[in-house]
Amino acid sequence: MNFPMIITFLLYFMVILTISSFASRRTKNLSDFILGGRSLSGAIAALGAGASDMSGWLLLGLPGAVYAFGIDQIWIPLGLSIGAFLNWQLVAKRLRIYTEKANDSLTIPAYFENRFPGGRHFLRLATALIILVFFMFYASAGFVGGAVLFQTSFNISYPMALFSSAFIIILYTGIGGFLAVSWIDFFQGTLMFFALIITPISAYHQLLGIEHLAPLTVIGQMNPNFLNAHSHLGLIAICSLLGWGLGYCGQPHILVRFMACRNAHEIYKAGAICMTWMVISLLGAIATGLLGLAFFSDLPLSNPETVFLELAKALFNPWITGVLFAAVLSAIMSTISAQLLASSSALTEDAYLRYIRPQAGHSEQLWISRMTVFIVAAMAMGFAYNPHNTILNLVSYAWAGLGSAFGPVILLSLYWKRMTRQGALSGMAAGAFSVIIWNSLHHLGGIFALYEMIPAFILNVLTIIIVSLKTPAPSKKVTQLFDEVIKAL
Repeated sequence: MNFPMIITFLLYFMVILTISSFASRRTKNLSDFILGGRSLSGAIAALGAGASDMSGWLLLGLPGAVYAFGIDQIWIPLGLSIGAFLNWQLVAKRLRIYTEKANDSLTIPAYFENRFPGGRHFLRLATALIILVFFMFYASAGFVGGAVLFQTSFNISYPMALFSSAFIIILYTGIGGFLAVSWIDFFQGTLMFFALIITPISAYHQLLGIEHLAPLTVIGQMNPNFLNAHSHLGLIAICSLLGWGLGYCGQPHILVRFMACRNAHEIYKAGAICMTWMVISLLGAIATGLLGLAFFSDLPLSNPETVFLELAKALFNPWITGVLFAAVLSAIMSTISAQLLASSSALTEDAYLRYIRPQAGHSEQLWISRMTVFIVAAMAMGFAYNPHNTILNLVSYAWAGLGSAFGPVILLSLYWKRMTRQGALSGMAAGAFSVIIWNSLHHLGGIFALYEMIPAFILNVLTIIIVSLKTPAPSKKVTQLFDEVIKAL
């Protein structure tokens, strides 16, 4: 047994549960559980958005992709960086103001219903359903990452690793709600940041200073294409990788961080912090994958997505390795907890309280929210039970589904006064179904090899515009609210 790592993990869990316990005492009602009472500072919102966005993909999936294919994987980080920047610039402040003025909307489904009132709540129900379906895949990717981490750390079976990691995540999410998730994400985002700085720097130092190997020379000798940014990528492949950036404005677990800022002025500070954290972390992940190629050139890894973990084990003593492994768990936990909370909010706020028990008191609302966290987690673990699922594939599908279904609706709802409820519902359906259909056609190749989010996003935009122009204009009350938000900017 690796006792230093076990002790490090136990200390990490104690910190997490202490924060959860403290947050639980601050969680008095459903608003606190779902949105933290809109009390987040810029720094906590920034690292919360970054950490919940990147997940285990940042320390497992991206380094693994670079290790397997080389530098041509930089197109995904480039697309994500552009998309995140535009999300902070175009969406964050407007959404924070609009959700507060639109009947204090606590969730994305609630915002859509209050932005486009009427229609027997079909829009709200459709939004909640799409969130639940695609978050099943997204959360399962995190559970796969957690299981891989526990397998590598403690040499246990995949099912045991899956249940062990899931237990911790479900426990602190259910106890503390949004405040616990946000405060822990700040701690975890900091840990991830330093892990992605220290690991590639140490690997480079050992290769160059001790082994006397120039990493780029070693990689070039292995395969020159590893250092070519478009070695085996055509236009469709590059567009597909860049297209990941389109997904940002449609991710509920990221958008909710904007909504939870204590005021709109915190958005500017949060955006600057988040983008700095994100760019440096992405560069660290890319460097980790490349240096892993050189470091393990004599004995290639069977699973590329373990390159960060294997580097940590090879470079550091067990105590530091334990801290770095905890950083991976941090990345995984931050995203799963945000997704579980968003799914729980959709079930509780948008289904249970709307149709089953509208008169439920604060205590009942909290217990239902916590119960739905466990239900959603159990469903996601069902997808994750197959150890052959890769993190990147699961995240890719879920990211496309959420981004294509909600992204255009969010953007146009914030900028186009003439948009109607029918346009929003039709566009959302077009985006979601297009992702499912296009993904099933990937095997045909050609244009169908294009990342499904790109055609689905475009179809969603066109559908919203056409249907909105063909249906009656919004009521005066709706347009007046839109004007109020514009004046408040």
